[in-house]
Amino acid sequence: MKSDPLKKHISQQFDTELEDIRNRVLAMGGLVEKNVGEAIQALIDGNTELGEEAAHSDYQVNRMELAIDEECAHILARRQPTAIDLRLIMMVIKTITDLERVGDKAEKIGRVAVQMASEDRLVAFKELRYMGELAREALHNSLDAFARMDVDAAMAVVRGDDLIDEAYDGLTRQLITYMMEDSRNIRRGIDVLWCARALERVGDHAKNIAEYVVFMVLGKDVRHVTPEQAEEEILANKR
Repeated sequence: MKSDPLKKHISQQFDTELEDIRNRVLAMGGLVEKNVGEAIQALIDGNTELGEEAAHSDYQVNRMELAIDEECAHILARRQPTAIDLRLIMMVIKTITDLERVGDKAEKIGRVAVQMASEDRLVAFKELRYMGELAREALHNSLDAFARMDVDAAMAVVRGDDLIDEAYDGLTRQLITYMMEDSRNIRRGIDVLWCARALERVGDHAKNIAEYVVFMVLGKDVRHVTPEQAEEEILANKR
């Protein structure tokens, strides 16, 4: 369900301010998505240069978060928004917090990639690549849902989080077995396990952003409920 719930205001400047913060969130999201992709690729390929680039780009993400947060504070003070405008500001503030945390995960994965670059690749890296693709796709789709205010696309991200969790559980079992077979693999196994956990959290943050889209468009808070319960609430809202 595609929708742009934002209505035109008497003040054209207010419309411009709201559109500006939406665009800035998407720009921040694009940078975070790029950093996640580079960090995963660096880890898989043992590319130190790419790993360092992903790690060092996090300062830009932090600066963007602070700038958007400050602008939201100014809008709240100047415009005193209500109803759907207030939901948008709340959504933006929460979204940039999630994006900043995803950026932190990309930074740490990039640093682990640099540390592990000279070591042998683990068999589990194939599964790690798959998990990374799922996490990055979830992030991309949640940002796309944000850009289009698309509830259906947002709910697809929410439902898809189970796939990431299943991939994480499978990779965890494989790594534990790998470490038990040879104690020399423990340190590398723990590093890869930490990266897998970071990717699982990326999926969680993408899910959060998708849930904010539902809240923004419909005014329904679908956090802490199952996807089935969330869809029931959405259907009830459509009737």
